[in-house]
Amino acid sequence: MWIPTEHEKYGVVLASFRGTVQHGLPLEIGDTVQILEKCEGWYRGFILKNPNIKGIFPSSYIHLKNAHVKNKGQFETVIPVEDSVITEMTSTLRDWGAMWKQLYVKNEGDLFHRLWHVMNEILDLRRQVLVGHLTHDRMRDVKQHITARLDWGNEQLGLDLVPRREFSMVDPDEISVTELYRLMEHRHRKKETPAPASTHHLFVHVKSLMSANLGEELEVFFHIYDGRENRPLSERFFVKLNKSGLPKSPEKTERQCTLFVDLGSSDLRKDVYIVVHIIRIGRMGAGEKKNLCSVQYRRPFGCAVVSIADLLTADSKDDHLLKVYACNTESEWHQIHENLIKKANSRYNLSGSNTGLAVALQLLHGDIEQLRREYMVLFTRGVSITRKLGFSDVIMPGEMRNDLYITLEKGEFEKGGKSVARNVEITVHVLDIDGQILKSHVAAGAGEPGGDEYHSLVLYHNNSPRWAEQIKLPIPVDMFRGSHVRFEFRHCSTKDKGEKKLFGYSFVPLMQEDGRTLPDGTHELIIHKCEENTSLADCPRYLKLPFSKANLPSNNQTLKGTKESFWITSFLCSTKLTQNGDMLDLLKWRAHPERINDSLSKLKEIDGSEIVKFLQDTLDTLFGILDESSQRYGLKVFDSLVHIINLLQDSKFQHFKPVMDTYIESHFAGALSYRDLIKVLKWYVDRIVDAEHQDHIQQVLKASEYIFKYIIQSRRLFSLATGGQNEEEFRVCIHELFMSIRFFLSQENKSTSPVAQTQAVFLRTFPAVYGELLKIFTVREVAGFVRETLGSLPTAVHADCLEAVKLQCITKTVESQLYINPESRCILLPVVLRVLQAHMQEQKDLVMCARILTSMLSLIKKEENGTAEPVVSEEVELIVESLLGVLLRTILEISNRPQPAGPAMRLQFQDVTGEFVACLLALLRQMSDRHYQQLLQAFSNKDNLRDFLLQIFTVFRILIRPEMFSKDWTVMRLVTNNVIITTVLYLSDALRKNFLNDKFDYKVWDSYFYLSVIFINQPCLQLESFSPSKRKKILEKYGDMRVMMGCEIFSMWQNLGEHKLNFIPAMIGPFLEVTLVPQPDLRNVMIPIFHDMMDWEQRRSGNFKQVEAKLIDKLDSLMSEGKGDETYRELFNSILLKKIERETWRESGISLIATVTRLMERLLDYRDCMKLGEVDGKKIGCTVSLLNFYKTELNKEEMYIRYIHKLYDLHFKAQNYTEASYTLLLYDELLEWSERPLREFLNYPMQSEWQRKEYLHLTIVQNFDRGKCWENGIILCRELADQYESYYDYRNLSKMRMMEASLYDKIMDQQRLEPEFFRVGFYGKKFPFFLRNKEFVCRGHDYERLEAFQQRMLNEFPHAIAMQHVNQPDQTIYQADAQYLQIYAVTPIPESQDVLQRDGVPDNIKSFYKFNHIWRFRYDRPFHKGTKDKENEFKSLWVERTTLTLVQSLPGISRWFEVDKRELVEVSPLENAIEVIENKNLQLRTLITQCQSRQMQNINPLTMCLNGVIDAAVNGGLARYQEAFFVKDYIMNHPEDGDKIGRLRELMFEQAHILEYGLAVHEKFVPQDMRPLHKKLVDQFHLMKSSLGIQEFPAYVRASPVHFTNGSPRTCRNSVPNIISPDGGRGVARRSLPSYPAVNRYSSSSLSSQASNEVSNITGQSESSDEVFNMQPSPSTSSLSSNHSASPNVTSSAPSSARGSPQMAEKHKHSRENACLSPRDRPVSAIFPNPMDPAQRAPLHQIGDATLPRSDPNLSAPDKVRPTPSSWSLDSVKEGAPSFSDSFGKMLCPPVPPRPPYSGSSAKNMRSQSPVSASRSPQKTTVPPFTPSPTECQSTSLVSNSPVLSGSYSSGISSLSRCSVSEASGTELPAGDHPSHPLPPPGTLPNSVSSSSDEPIRRENKTPPPYSVYERNNPRRPVPLPHSLSIPPQADPPALPPKPHQLRTGSMKLDGTSDPRVPRPRPLPRKVSQL
Repeated sequence: MWIPTEHEKYGVVLASFRGTVQHGLPLEIGDTVQILEKCEGWYRGFILKNPNIKGIFPSSYIHLKNAHVKNKGQFETVIPVEDSVITEMTSTLRDWGAMWKQLYVKNEGDLFHRLWHVMNEILDLRRQVLVGHLTHDRMRDVKQHITARLDWGNEQLGLDLVPRREFSMVDPDEISVTELYRLMEHRHRKKETPAPASTHHLFVHVKSLMSANLGEELEVFFHIYDGRENRPLSERFFVKLNKSGLPKSPEKTERQCTLFVDLGSSDLRKDVYIVVHIIRIGRMGAGEKKNLCSVQYRRPFGCAVVSIADLLTADSKDDHLLKVYACNTESEWHQIHENLIKKANSRYNLSGSNTGLAVALQLLHGDIEQLRREYMVLFTRGVSITRKLGFSDVIMPGEMRNDLYITLEKGEFEKGGKSVARNVEITVHVLDIDGQILKSHVAAGAGEPGGDEYHSLVLYHNNSPRWAEQIKLPIPVDMFRGSHVRFEFRHCSTKDKGEKKLFGYSFVPLMQEDGRTLPDGTHELIIHKCEENTSLADCPRYLKLPFSKANLPSNNQTLKGTKESFWITSFLCSTKLTQNGDMLDLLKWRAHPERINDSLSKLKEIDGSEIVKFLQDTLDTLFGILDESSQRYGLKVFDSLVHIINLLQDSKFQHFKPVMDTYIESHFAGALSYRDLIKVLKWYVDRIVDAEHQDHIQQVLKASEYIFKYIIQSRRLFSLATGGQNEEEFRVCIHELFMSIRFFLSQENKSTSPVAQTQAVFLRTFPAVYGELLKIFTVREVAGFVRETLGSLPTAVHADCLEAVKLQCITKTVESQLYINPESRCILLPVVLRVLQAHMQEQKDLVMCARILTSMLSLIKKEENGTAEPVVSEEVELIVESLLGVLLRTILEISNRPQPAGPAMRLQFQDVTGEFVACLLALLRQMSDRHYQQLLQAFSNKDNLRDFLLQIFTVFRILIRPEMFSKDWTVMRLVTNNVIITTVLYLSDALRKNFLNDKFDYKVWDSYFYLSVIFINQPCLQLESFSPSKRKKILEKYGDMRVMMGCEIFSMWQNLGEHKLNFIPAMIGPFLEVTLVPQPDLRNVMIPIFHDMMDWEQRRSGNFKQVEAKLIDKLDSLMSEGKGDETYRELFNSILLKKIERETWRESGISLIATVTRLMERLLDYRDCMKLGEVDGKKIGCTVSLLNFYKTELNKEEMYIRYIHKLYDLHFKAQNYTEASYTLLLYDELLEWSERPLREFLNYPMQSEWQRKEYLHLTIVQNFDRGKCWENGIILCRELADQYESYYDYRNLSKMRMMEASLYDKIMDQQRLEPEFFRVGFYGKKFPFFLRNKEFVCRGHDYERLEAFQQRMLNEFPHAIAMQHVNQPDQTIYQADAQYLQIYAVTPIPESQDVLQRDGVPDNIKSFYKFNHIWRFRYDRPFHKGTKDKENEFKSLWVERTTLTLVQSLPGISRWFEVDKRELVEVSPLENAIEVIENKNLQLRTLITQCQSRQMQNINPLTMCLNGVIDAAVNGGLARYQEAFFVKDYIMNHPEDGDKIGRLRELMFEQAHILEYGLAVHEKFVPQDMRPLHKKLVDQFHLMKSSLGIQEFPAYVRASPVHFTNGSPRTCRNSVPNIISPDGGRGVARRSLPSYPAVNRYSSSSLSSQASNEVSNITGQSESSDEVFNMQPSPSTSSLSSNHSASPNVTSSAPSSARGSPQMAEKHKHSRENACLSPRDRPVSAIFPNPMDPAQRAPLHQIGDATLPRSDPNLSAPDKVRPTPSSWSLDSVKEGAPSFSDSFGKMLCPPVPPRPPYSGSSAKNMRSQSPVSASRSPQKTTVPPFTPSPTECQSTSLVSNSPVLSGSYSSGISSLSRCSVSEASGTELPAGDHPSHPLPPPGTLPNSVSSSSDEPIRRENKTPPPYSVYERNNPRRPVPLPHSLSIPPQADPPALPPKPHQLRTGSMKLDGTSDPRVPRPRPLPRKVSQL
C-alpha cells in the first residue's frame, strides 16, 4: 500500500534506472527527485526537471537529502536544506550543461573550452564545500570564487544576473524592491567598472646579464627614480650575479625577485624610471691581467634605465632586455642615469653589441593584502619587499618602521704625497653606545641580507670622487641612542700587492643630546687623519671630537680650514623617532611649563606624520594641559584638538581615525573636559553670525563629530565617577548649545556669504553627532534635537549649494541608526518628506532624493513582518500621500528628458531613473487595500482621478520598456510585473466605477488597454522561450501573469457594453497581438473578443469590413515578426466559427474567418520559407502565392506592392533577372504617366508618378538586359522614348534610342542558352499550403538538366521522396503525411508561330519566341493499343500526349507556375509514323546543311545518320510502314486516313530524295579512308529505292525545290504525280512545323546506351528494332535522366530514366544501328508537338483537291542538331539570308525574295487565293528543270544579276516543295511579284550556334555562305493559317519587338505586273507584363 512520505521528500539518483517495470520512471544518474509516496522498497514521485511525469522507482537507487517542504499537500514544493550556494551551483551547472553542448554544435570552440574549465573548477570547489573541512575564512574565499565563476559563466551564456548578499541568492520577496535594485545595481556596476586601484606595486625578476666580456662577479642595483625632481623614490634592490651573468643563488627566489611596494598613482608617470646600476667585483682595471693580487674592488660597470610608463601597457610578465651603457669617464658615474634619462646616450658606449640585462617587469595593482590573495604563488615562492623612501600615501596605524638611509655623496681628498690621485674606498660600520660593531645592520639594499660593513665603489685615481651610493641602516629604535656610523677611508694601491691603506675616517652620531635624531639632509663631515686601525678601536676618544663642519665651534679654525671633507645625505623613515624639536617640547611640557604657549602655537606647523606618530601622547598632553589650567590654555588646547582632528580627515592619515576612536574609548581620562569643550564650542557658535572671518570657525565645526565624542565620553566618565552628578546642568548646556546652533542655522543669507558656507559645513558633520548623543539621550530626545535643528533651516533658501548640503544631511539622517528606530522615525518622517517633496516638485537634486527615498523604503520593508505593523502602515500612508503623485511625475519627467551626452552623466541619469522606479515599486508593493481606498478617495474630483490614472498607466508603460533594466535583470523585471499587475487589478475597479456609462472616458480606457497589451507581450513574460527549470521557478513564484492580465482585459471589455464601438477597429491590432502569444489559455480567453467586435461592428454599420481590413493588415506585420503558429490558425478558426454559429450574419462571418485563415496559412508558409538561408524556389513560390492572394482575394494594393518588392529582391539576389523584371512590371503597370505626387514609400523618395514610372522602366530594362530578354526591353524603351518625345526631351530620347539599338545588337550578336522545362508535382500534406497537391512547370537554370534539377528540388525539400513513375498519383499519396515529388521534363509549345515559320528570320531572333511567352507544354508516352503484332509493332504503336496549360506564361514573375489545365490526346500509329519520318527528314536536312556550310568539324555525324537511315530502310524500316499502312486491309478499314497515307508516302519519297542529295554532299566531303563505306551506302541506297519501288522520282519531287533551312520541312505537292496538270494544278502550300526548343539540343553523351533503351520502349522491340530504330523521332529529354533528362515520353510508365535504368532488360541495350545515329538521336516523340487535332485540320474540299495530308504544324524539329541559318535547306519558309564563303569558290547567289507579311485570318487567306497562280507550273517556267546536286551547283555558271534567274533562284535555297510559301503571307502575290532583296554584304548573317555531342557549351561560329541550289520558278500562293495556330480572340497577340522593315517593290518581274506590299502593322500588347 502506498503511503505518503513524511520525511523522505528529496533525493539524488545514485544509479541510472531504465524504468522498464509498469509505471516505472526512467532515471539518470545525478537527477534530483521529489518523493510523494513509498511502498515496500519503492518510491513514487517525479524528476524535478520534469514534474509532469510521475512514476515509481526503487528506493535503493536514491540518496535521500534533507529538505524543507512548502505548501504541504498536493501542490507542495521541496527546497533542499543545504547551503544556498551549493543549491545554486547545482542548478546552474545543470543549465550550463545543455548550453555547453550547444556551443560545440555552433562551433564556438573558444567559449566551449573556457566554460569546460570553469565548470570543472566549480565542481572541485563544490566538493570542498560539501566535505565541510574548511575554516571559516577559507569557506568564505571558496564561496567567493564559486560565485565569481557562476556570474562569469552566466554573463558569457547570456543568462540572468543573480542578486546576492554574502554569496547567497536573495529571494526578491524577502527584501524591499529598493534593496533588490541596489543589489542588482551593485553587481552590475561591479561587473562593468572595477574601481581603479590607488596603490601599485612593481614586480621585478632578474633573469641574467648577457654580455661577451664578463668573467667577473657583478652586483646589480635597482631603484625607482623621479626624473622630474632628480631623486630616488625607493630604496635599492640588490642582486648578485656570478661570472656567467646569472643570479648567484638561483634556488633562493627572494634574492632575484622583488616587489617595489606602495607606489602611488602619481608615481605612474612618464618621468619616473627604473634605474639599474651594475658594479663589477674584481681587479682595478677591467683589462688587467691576472696577477698574484687577490684583492678585489667594487668598480663601475654600466647603467640601464626604463620608463615605468612603458609597463602600463604590458600587464603580463613580459621579459625586457634592458640596454646596458658603460661609463667611459668614471667621474660622471654618479650622474650616468640622469644623462641616459636626458637621452645623452652618445657619451656612453653600449657595454657590448649584445649586452643586455634580461628582467621580467610587471605592474600589479591593489593593496598588498589583495596581492597576497591573488598572487599566492609569488609570495609562497619567495619575494623580497623593496620599500619606498618615506611613508606611503596612506599610513596604517600598526605599521612599524625604523630605517635610516645614508647616501655616500662625495669626498674631497688631498694627494697625500702621491704623484697621482688616490683610489679611495670607504668602509661603513655602525657602532652602538659601547663602541661595538652592530652585526648585520648595514644593507646595500633589499634582496640580500644586511652585513657588518659596507665597502663603497673605488673610482680610479680620483681625489674628488662622487659615489652617490645609498645604504640602508635598519637599526632598532632602542639602539638608536648613543649609536654612531663610522666611515673609514682607504687608498687602494694597485702596486703594493693590492693593499688597502687607511688614511682617515669620519663619523656621525645618530641621535642628538635632546633626543632628536640626525636631521634629514646633507651633512659635511670632517675627515680625521688616521693611519692605524688601532686608533679606531677607542670610540669614546674620537666621539668627543667634532664630526661635522656645520657644528664646529667658531674658534676651531684648524678644522674649518682643512680642505678634506666628506659629504653624506641622511634620511630617516621611522614610526617611532622624531627629528622635530617642537614636538619633543610639547611632549615634555611639564619640564618646561613656560614653553606651553609656544609649543601649542607651533603644533599647527609640525608635519602631520610627526603628530600621528605620537598621536596618543599628543592627546594626553593636550588634555593634561586642559585639566591643569583650563582657564589659561582652554582655547588654545581646543584649537590644537581641532587641528589634530581635522588632520585625520586627510586621506593620508584617515586610517588613524580608529586610533583616535580607540583612544577615546580606552585611554581618554578627561572626566572634566566636557564643560570646557561645550563652553568653547558654544563660544565659537555664538560668534558665527558676527564674525568677519569664518575660516577658523568652519574648521571647528568640521571637527564637531570628534568634539562631541570627547564631550560625551568625558560626561560618561564624570557620571561614572560621581554617580551621575550635575546631569541637569549638562542637559541644559547641551540644550543651550543646540539653541545657539539653531539660531545660526536659521539665518537667511546669500549663497556666497561666509555664514551660508559655515551652515553648510555644520550640516555636513551634524549627522555624525546623532550616534554620540544617543549614548546619553533617549531616542525621542535625539530625534527632537534633529527635527528642531533641521526644521530651523530657512524654507526659502537662496543658496543652491546649501540646498544640496541640506539634502545630504537628510540622506545621512535617513541612513543613520537614529532613523532605523521606529520611535524616532515617526518624529523625523514629516521633516524628511517635506524636504523631499519640495525638491522633487522642482526637479532638483534628484540623485540625492532617489537615495533618500531608497533608504526610507528599504527600512519599511524590514518592519513589515515585525510587530510594528500599524506604524509601518502609517508611514506608507504618509509617504503615499506626500510623494506618490510627485514620484510618478518625476519618473515621467526624467524618462522623457533627453539623455545627457557624457557617459558618466548618462550612467548617473540611468541610475536615478532606476532608483526612482525601484522606489515606486517598493511603495506600491507596500500598499494594502486600505491604502488604495484612501488614495482613490483622496481625489476631490473625477478630473484629478483621471489624470492620476493616465499618469500611472503611462509610468507602467515606461517600466515595461526593454531598456528600463539591463537585459539580464529578469528578476527585477518579474518583480516589476508582479507589482504592476497587482496595482492594475486595484485600479481597474476605479476605472469601472468612475469612467463607465455616461461618465465614459475613452482616453483612460484606451491607456488601460494599451498598457495591458504591452504587458502581455513583454519578452520577459514569454515563458516558452525559457529553460524548463527557469519556467518552473517563475510559475511557482508568480504564475503566468499573461493569463491573469488577459482575463482582466476580457472582464473589462465585457463591462464596456456599447462603448466597445469606440475601440473598433483601433484595438483589433493590439488584441490580435495578444492572441498570437503562444499561451493556450490566453488565446482561449482573448480570441472570442474578435467575435464581439464583429457583432458590434455589424450592428453599427451592417458589415464588418473595418474589422476585416484591420485584421488582415496587422496579421501580416505580426506574423512576419515571428508571431503565431499553425495551432493558432486552427484555434482562431474553430473558436470563432463556433461563436458565430447562431448569428444572423453567419455567412459573411464564415467568409471573413475563412479569408483570415487562408491568409494565415500563406503567411505561416512565407515565414517558414524565409527562415531558410539561401534564396530558393520555395521562397519565391511562397512570395508569389502571398502576392497573388493580396491582389486577387484581398485587393490590398499597398501589401501587394510591398510583396512585389520582396519578390523582386529575392529574384535579384538569386540572379533571376528576367523574373525580377516581370515582377517589377507589376508595380510599373499600376502607375500612369501623370504628374500626381507620390509619397515616400519603401526605398522610393517623394516624387511624381511620372518620375517613379520612368525609374521603374529604366530598372526593368536594365534587368531584362541582364536576363538576355532584350525583346521585352525594346518595348519598354519605345514606350519611354515616346514619353521623352512628347516632352521634347531629346537628350534622353537620344539615349533611349541608343539603348534600344544596343538591345537589337545584342539580339543579333550574343548567345542565349535555351532553358529546359520540368513538370513538378508536390503531393502529400506535409508540403506548404501553396504547393500542396499541385503540379507546376518550372523553367530550369542555364545548363540545368533533369538530374541536376531533381537534385536541386530534393535539396530544397530534404524530407521529400522522389516518385519513380510518371503516372498520376492516387488519393493515398494526396492525403499522406509526407512529401512526394514527381518530376519529369516537358516540351514547350510556342505561341508565336508566325515568327518561327517566317523565312529569313535569324535563329537568334527565333530562339526568343521558342522559349518565351509559353503557356502550354507537352509530354508524350508511347504505348500499344489492341493486339501487338510481333512481326510489325508499328501497327499498334500509339502515343499518349499530355498538354499542360499554365495559369501564367513562362517566363514570368516566377520560375514556375501552377498547371491550370491538363489535356490528354492519343496519337494513332499512322500519325506517329508521319511524325517520325518528318523529324528524321528534318534531321537529315540539318546535318546536310551543317556539312555544306562547313560547320562540322568532321563528317561522322552525317555519315552515321545516313548509314542509320539507309541501313534501316534496306533492312525493313520503311518497308514496315508500307506493310503496316499501305496494304489494302488498312486502307479499307481506315478510309478516313487516306490523306495521311498519302502524306506518309510523300514523306517517304521526300526522304529518298533527301538521302540522294545527302549522299552527293557526303561524296564531296567524305575522307579517303571512309570511301568504302560511302560506296556501300550508295549501293544500299539503290536497294532502298528499289524496295520502295522508286525508279525515278515523280515530277513533283524532282521539280520541287528542296529547302534545307533550320525550320521544319514544308512541302506542298500532290499525293500523286498526275494531279498537277500541264496547265498547272492548284497547289496549296502546306504550313510547316514550327521549330521547338527541345529540337536543337545536344545530349551530353553521344550514342549512349539510353538511346537504344528509349527505342526499345517506344517500339516495343528488342532484337528486331534495327529497321525501326532510325525512323524514330528524337526526344529532347528523357524522364528522370542524367544529363539530357529524358521525359516520361520515352517510358510509358518507366519507373526511372530510360537511360541506364536498373529495371531495364539488358536486351534493350544498343542495337547495332546505334552506331549510325547522330549523337543527338533520341527515338521518342517526347518533345514534338501534338499532331493537329482532327478538328483543327482543314478538310480536303475546303482547301481544294490538290491539298495534301499534313502533319500537325506544331510538330517540332528533332532534338539533335541545332539548326544554323543556312541558305541550303529543305524548308522554304526557314531560308536564311544569303552570304558568301570563300571556301566554296566563286558562287553567285540571286537575291532572296522576301516573304509577304502575314495578316488576316486563315479564312481570308483562302478566299484571296487567285486562280492565276495555277498557270505557274514547273513546265511553263523559263528555267529548265534542275536536279539538285552539289556538283551541278558548283559547275553552274548562272549570272547572278539575270532578271529571269534572280526571281526564281532563292539565293542558293532549294526546296522540294515548289508550292511552298511563307506562313506569314496573307496577301496573294501574283506571278512574278518577287520584290528584289538586296544581297547583304558577307559576314552580316547572325552567328549560329553549333555543338557536338561531347560539347554541351554552344559556341558562336560564323556561318559560311550557303551552298546554293537553283530554285524552280514556282508560283507562291498565300496559305491560310490553320486553326491550331490562330490566336484566340481573348488573348492579346504576341508582339514582335523589331519594327518591320520597309519592303521595297521589286524591280524583277516575271509577268510584268507589280503589286506593292503593304507593311504589316506591329501589334503592341496592352500590358507589358503580358509579354
